[in-house]
Amino acid sequence: MTIQISVPAFPESISEGELTKWYKNVGDYVERDALLVDVETEKTTLEIPCPVAGILVKILKEEGTTVEGKEVIAEIEEGIRPTVDQPQELVVEVPMPSEDDSAEREIVASPSARRLALESGINLSAVGGTGRGGLITRDDVAAAVRLRSASVDQPIQQEEHEGREDSSADTGERVERRVPMTRLRATIANRLVEAQHNAAMLTTFNEVDMDPIMRMRRQYQEEFQRAHNGTRLGFMSFFVRASVEALKRFPLVNASIDGSEIVYHGFYDIGVAVSTDRGLVVPVVRDADALGMAQIEDQIIAYSEKARDGKLAIEDMQGGTFTISNGGVFGSLLSTPILNPPQTAILGMHKIEERPVVVDGEIVARPMMYLALSYDHRLIDGREAVRFLVAIKGMVEDPARILLEL
Repeated sequence: MTIQISVPAFPESISEGELTKWYKNVGDYVERDALLVDVETEKTTLEIPCPVAGILVKILKEEGTTVEGKEVIAEIEEGIRPTVDQPQELVVEVPMPSEDDSAEREIVASPSARRLALESGINLSAVGGTGRGGLITRDDVAAAVRLRSASVDQPIQQEEHEGREDSSADTGERVERRVPMTRLRATIANRLVEAQHNAAMLTTFNEVDMDPIMRMRRQYQEEFQRAHNGTRLGFMSFFVRASVEALKRFPLVNASIDGSEIVYHGFYDIGVAVSTDRGLVVPVVRDADALGMAQIEDQIIAYSEKARDGKLAIEDMQGGTFTISNGGVFGSLLSTPILNPPQTAILGMHKIEERPVVVDGEIVARPMMYLALSYDHRLIDGREAVRFLVAIKGMVEDPARILLEL
């Protein structure tokens, strides 16, 4: 029986993707649930497994082509399994390049591979292709980038590149590169512009004394790790829990606008912005009000690892009622975060820095952090936004309030 292999249905926010890598060739036997193909979207890379066991008899979409949701890309003949005595009879003829076009065919790469090569300064002629027919995939280029970074001696192509830069510097030549945006970067750009055009965005600021949380972490870190299988107690879990408690008090901050209606969300799905080499993604911690500190930390760590590997599922990033972004990990002292539509508020954390503050009439040095709350003024008034941020400040500076829900 012939089974058609289709691209999964994309959510409304995604219209298409790029087929980046086939893991099997026509004529190969494929086990059920074995990884068959990768499709890269503007948010993540989808790994499509084989739904049945059988022979891959037809590939309808080659690597590097654009595909839409639910589009048929291959066919599997279910139930056929080759044996040693009965070899596979499906043969794929690959034409040999002629002398005239051999040079042109030496470098065959998918669009995403070419983009990454341009961005990373990788010479594609030095990269081996693992795709069908020797096609260079994005994974091949990524491996070359990692190899170059790990090598003590820089690769030849990098030396040549540097030599060209030196040469242009000597001659006074001004060099520039044009690189097409990745799908993820283009999506980020569009959503940021959309947020600024479609919302009356305003930002309010405050500062928080991080000393109470830092002392609590020092006091209980080892015990916390023993009790939770090595999970470290970080700052983000405190801010997630503090945000949830503040959202309960100020439900408009957890709401969204749909046309002329206000949608009040009776749940707390907190997006946590994660930076990757490809851009910023926002996986969502579901039902954060029902999770303990260790569970929140575990989810954030798992999402960060998946994001770095490009393995976040679309479902991981869908929804979300409120977002937290931590620019402090990169050294940002103060910024105005941009809304993540259709959400109406986002909390920005920043760098912890010792500053002189007045405590009980005396000037002392304390580890301080600036907080920023950007919000949609169409729905949230300034008074409510300020009180929301003050509530978070109060819980972070007195963590017992988080546990006691005060």
